[in-house]
Amino acid sequence: MAVITVDGKDIEIGDSERLNVIQAADRGGVAIPFYCWHPGLSVVASCRMCLVEVGQKNKDTGEVAMQPRLVPACQTPAKDGTVVVTESAKVKANQNFVQEGLLLDHPIDCPICDQAGECWLQDYYFNYGHQKRRADVKPFTSRRKDLGEHVTLFVDRCVMCSRCVRFTREVSGEGELQVIQRGAHAEIDIFPNHPINNTLSGNVNDLCPVGALCSKDFLYNQRVWFMEPHNSVCTGCSTGCSTQLHVSENKLHRIQPRYNPNANDWWMCDIGRFENGHVHAEERIDGVKRKKADGSGWDDVLWNDALPEVEKLLKDAVTQHGGKQVAFVLSPFLTVEEAYLLGTYAKQVSPDAPLFLGKVPVVEADETFKAGFTIRKERAPNRVGVEAVIKHFQAGEVPGWDAFKLAVESGSLRVAYVTGNAPAVWNTDSEASVLEKLHKLVVHDMLPSPIARKAHYIVPGVSSAEKDGCYVNHNGLLQATEWGVRPTLGAHVDGQTFSEYLGRKGMYHAASVIREVAQKLPFFARAVDGVPEAGLNLITGSEIRPTTTELGTVTHPLPTFRSVGSPLLEVERV
Repeated sequence: MAVITVDGKDIEIGDSERLNVIQAADRGGVAIPFYCWHPGLSVVASCRMCLVEVGQKNKDTGEVAMQPRLVPACQTPAKDGTVVVTESAKVKANQNFVQEGLLLDHPIDCPICDQAGECWLQDYYFNYGHQKRRADVKPFTSRRKDLGEHVTLFVDRCVMCSRCVRFTREVSGEGELQVIQRGAHAEIDIFPNHPINNTLSGNVNDLCPVGALCSKDFLYNQRVWFMEPHNSVCTGCSTGCSTQLHVSENKLHRIQPRYNPNANDWWMCDIGRFENGHVHAEERIDGVKRKKADGSGWDDVLWNDALPEVEKLLKDAVTQHGGKQVAFVLSPFLTVEEAYLLGTYAKQVSPDAPLFLGKVPVVEADETFKAGFTIRKERAPNRVGVEAVIKHFQAGEVPGWDAFKLAVESGSLRVAYVTGNAPAVWNTDSEASVLEKLHKLVVHDMLPSPIARKAHYIVPGVSSAEKDGCYVNHNGLLQATEWGVRPTLGAHVDGQTFSEYLGRKGMYHAASVIREVAQKLPFFARAVDGVPEAGLNLITGSEIRPTTTELGTVTHPLPTFRSVGSPLLEVERV
């Protein structure tokens, strides 16, 4: 076990760990400020904010030989016997000089800057800068460049940390950004006619420690201190990126990645980040609908009347046609808990009722980037989890969407309860025409669709931002999400609806249901004590290390939901 000393405090480091001084100091609760360093990018040591005094302790004599000059903590490995001083007059003087140098030309436009409230320069000034500004405040400009569809650059705010440039070269691999000119005239720009429009572009906005790179989609939208963070999981594809919803007054304003070495590292794609209009879409289904007898339109039905009507429809169908002709389709957009409750109810309606896996949207191919981040062609978050639930109820058999359509076409199914809840319309007119052959159809979905228009009853569902629950990604990683937005007017949380079908009293509680699932389904057994933040791998059975210290707890005074540089300590991927 290696031991380093930071400001007189001994900190132990595992023999196999490769940490720099910033990471090691953070482990011991000592904050070293930085701008350019990021654990997911190469080290350039250009900002000079993290300079510290470093020496080496002689194991035999205990004497410490200090280096005469300051060294960058981001570039200095933490090894046995390393001695670090972060609070000396020399270190503090350097921090003063760096801050003063940045602020000489930096526009002090915090009241109109989107980054105010989570700006590193703003916070570092109060912790490490001069008490008073020694230079005259000059009139400032705020030149703005459009770098891409989602990225805008306020040139004069840039501190030239080069995080964005390194990201486009090392992570996305597209290399659209560069540093043009030299010295005091250097600035970030795109290569001519090559805007940053790849599907990882939003990450450069997260990476910027100041207000230089801003998201066009969030610009002047909301002040960060008014928003509440809610841990979530992206439902855009089967990668299952760990994310955070930022919500104010029941409105979802933005989504940012949450560090998870077992799913997405520090990044997320623009599909999950920006394509969330369905959460507040005006066309959301806002209550239970019953088709009029003449088929000319819909009647609104009160919830207290609607659910008993749907239950009667299903039970009458079993009596008239037999349980084998009453099917339930479990969408891959349902949470594990919801799929389990609906499957349980289906077998309560009839032990012979068949369960089908709902349609899994698929594009042509995975999109894999230079650093390994992959947007999966399977555009559903919980196929693996829903399949495991269906296997439990049907002795390992998991018929899919195509099998369901064939069963309808052949006449072997007369009634169906179909769930959707995808973030976009997921079915076609041709598929809807197939389902016209059903005697009765109940659709549980949140957006109008061709199939919903053929239904005899429509039960409103909710988006992933409006409910608690768990998803299993392509690799078997079980992750929990929490609701951030209250359900749209007239809709109920899906788990609550399924619980009411089952006659369960009280409010739906996802954490209790997942423990029930873990007790009854061996595939989920490891979740019997709950789901940790970093998730549980249900396929390999390997232990998942928790995510470590995030910016905001030790190293940086930013709000805890600012996750773009976290964690400081590398976590071994398992």
